[in-house]
Amino acid sequence: MAAPPVVDIPQIDEQLAEDLANGLAAVEKMLRSSVESEDAFVTEASKHLLEAGGKRFRATLLLLAAQFGNPDAPGVVPGAVVIELTHLATLYHDDVMDEAPVRRGSPSANARWDNTIAILTGDYLFAQASEILADLGTELIRIQARTFSRLVRGQIRETIGPAEGVDAVSHYIQVLTDKTGSLIATSGQFGAMLAGAPPEVIDRVTDACEAIGVAWQLGDDLIDVAAPTADSGKTPGTDLREGVRTLPVLYALASKDPDDARLRTLLSGPVAEADVEETLTLLRSNPAMDQAHAELIRWTNRAKAALAGLPDIPARAALLALCDYVVERSG
Repeated sequence: MAAPPVVDIPQIDEQLAEDLANGLAAVEKMLRSSVESEDAFVTEASKHLLEAGGKRFRATLLLLAAQFGNPDAPGVVPGAVVIELTHLATLYHDDVMDEAPVRRGSPSANARWDNTIAILTGDYLFAQASEILADLGTELIRIQARTFSRLVRGQIRETIGPAEGVDAVSHYIQVLTDKTGSLIATSGQFGAMLAGAPPEVIDRVTDACEAIGVAWQLGDDLIDVAAPTADSGKTPGTDLREGVRTLPVLYALASKDPDDARLRTLLSGPVAEADVEETLTLLRSNPAMDQAHAELIRWTNRAKAALAGLPDIPARAALLALCDYVVERSG
């Protein structure tokens, strides 16, 4: 089976690109076999989002991290499968919470079947990930449990919003580090650990991957506002229509400038379709976009600082290039 597309990392070493493609092909093969069940419907539901595609971003980071040890170590591919199964399971649950009708261009599982099936399928994928993880050692099980705790905590914080007196921007960044950054950090940690990298390398890779994960999501926030449909592959203003308060929105809402009054009114709840273009125009020219971009830069710089202490191998160069790409893709 052909490998899924490798994350678009500019100027990646040719041999490393080949190694990543081969590794992703092995991950994809095991990923698909891991959701097979003697029950045909369970298999169908479990493969629903797998068949919809995805870049396997987390698996790619894990394979890059493994380059700092022995990338051919037997636990590397299973570790990547654990990470991807965990991520897929959260998508099933997210779609139920968000009442999302579409995921990766296809009907979501809850839209195709119902919420109960989507929730149970997510639970099944978590169980399959745990079974594979049990063969990789107790330390990785412990890390996965902590990661899952952070994922859930981040989702709860996002759901209930900031407590009274808590800065909305700080709350949002904490949500991202838990809900998004934690599993991406664990991707790097698993890859380096399973490849037998030294402890100081593991720590640096873990920190760098968490920062890359947060920066990637912040980039998505900016793309939703700034990028034309043809460039981003998505409809601009999707988050605005859904009333999702991303970082640019939070900065705009915090503005005390009287000139921003109209924008603050538009952003006070889900933006009506008739107001989306006006809202996008106002937000694109607002200082909030520069503030959000500066926050993204802070996170990529944090990742680069962690990566700077790693051995100078093609994988480090690829991760540094990925940091630059995260910035460039956001415009």
